[in-house]
Amino acid sequence: MVQAPKTRRAVSFIDGQNLFRHAKDAFGHHHPNYDPVKLTEAVCNANNWDCISVRFYTGVPESNRSAMWHGYWVRRLNAMRNAGVAVTSRPLRYSDNGKPREKGIDLRLGLDVVRMARKNEFDVAVIFSQDQDLAEVALEVRDIAKSTGRWLKVASAFPCGPSATSGRGIDRTDWFPMDRNFYDSCLDQKDYRPPCR
Repeated sequence: MVQAPKTRRAVSFIDGQNLFRHAKDAFGHHHPNYDPVKLTEAVCNANNWDCISVRFYTGVPESNRSAMWHGYWVRRLNAMRNAGVAVTSRPLRYSDNGKPREKGIDLRLGLDVVRMARKNEFDVAVIFSQDQDLAEVALEVRDIAKSTGRWLKVASAFPCGPSATSGRGIDRTDWFPMDRNFYDSCLDQKDYRPPCR
């Protein structure tokens, strides 16, 4: 049996919109007010993992569709980059009925997890999402661990409470449910909305 390393390097992969939607349902937060760095550090500290990198993924609406949210995300993502977060964003796509959809965000996140596992850039991948499509990523990381004789873990961190739409993390991962007190201790109090004209 492969022994876990004494220092377990952790990288977080945050699906920004998935985390927001589940926090809204579980805790009633009406905008993405979490701090990615604080959340990652809190989860890592609770598990005695060494946080080495924070990665954030989100779709961004076009300015002609929603000037406020476009401006919000431009300002928010710039602040994240300045804090050392690796940011991946994509323009939202819109269906015929005008409903916004993220395209390629989950795929990019999953590919990054697999690529970094293959390159031995972490021991623990902490995925902030409840998207069950990412269970395939966990299987791939498990296969990488087996073929290379390394210890690797994939964890799924997610909001959990009485009003949560799902009490499940990603299948085939270690679950880390975040209750309201835990989550609320990691909020970003800054208002990133653009000034009103």
